[in-house]
Amino acid sequence: MYDIIIIGAGVAGMTAAIYARRAGKTVLLLEKKASGGQIVSALEITNWPGEISISGAELTDKIYHQVNNLGAKFDYADIDKIEKDGEIWKIWSSEEPDNCYRSKTVILAMGTEPRKLSEKQAADAGERPISYCATCDGALYKGKPVVVVGSGNTAKHEMKYLENICSKVYHIHHDDPIPKDAEAVFVAIGRVPNTGFVQNVVELDKSGFVVAGEDCKTSTPGIFAAGDCRTKDVRQLVTAAADGAVAAMEANKLLQR
Repeated sequence: MYDIIIIGAGVAGMTAAIYARRAGKTVLLLEKKASGGQIVSALEITNWPGEISISGAELTDKIYHQVNNLGAKFDYADIDKIEKDGEIWKIWSSEEPDNCYRSKTVILAMGTEPRKLSEKQAADAGERPISYCATCDGALYKGKPVVVVGSGNTAKHEMKYLENICSKVYHIHHDDPIPKDAEAVFVAIGRVPNTGFVQNVVELDKSGFVVAGEDCKTSTPGIFAAGDCRTKDVRQLVTAAADGAVAAMEANKLLQR
């Protein structure tokens, strides 16, 4: 039995663990892949406060060791079910269907998965770098031609940001050929939240994101949402960390009551 179980060990989840442990709560982080989340694969991060330049792997490794030193527990599990049993939340993984994790509160921090290029466009891109975040990676291509793939508001936002950095920004739709002189491909065709297993547990918006405000409270008491999986306008490392802190503090308040 834990005070707080955090599903997802990215920046939001691990920051939540830091604040929860500092409040003296027992904490378990559940992650289906490697701790750190999607940012682990980023070669260079230049918008994290206090670091002029750092790789995603280096940054998340630092956070992981901080969480570990505070005494939070980690386990690797692909969660596929969560339900309430009295005052306790039971959480099941696909690997151990006969056993469940138990917690008094839950923080959802599963993040999202970007929609991928079509097979045709992926082949067309060849060895060129593929990015899913202009704010994260745009500075790496200063003065160079790049291409943005997508047709929605996200693609327009990415183009506007890159136009102030790159020498030329091509805009193409899904399945259009990629310009030969583009040195990087920025994909903006949407993201899919990893929220399938909570669709009957908390309220989701029409795109599948967990409905939760800046207090990170969901429609279900005892469950909080942090990071990219919740409804929000800005999805960056710093906002993920902020969510993690808020969610942990709100969970602590509930536990104290």
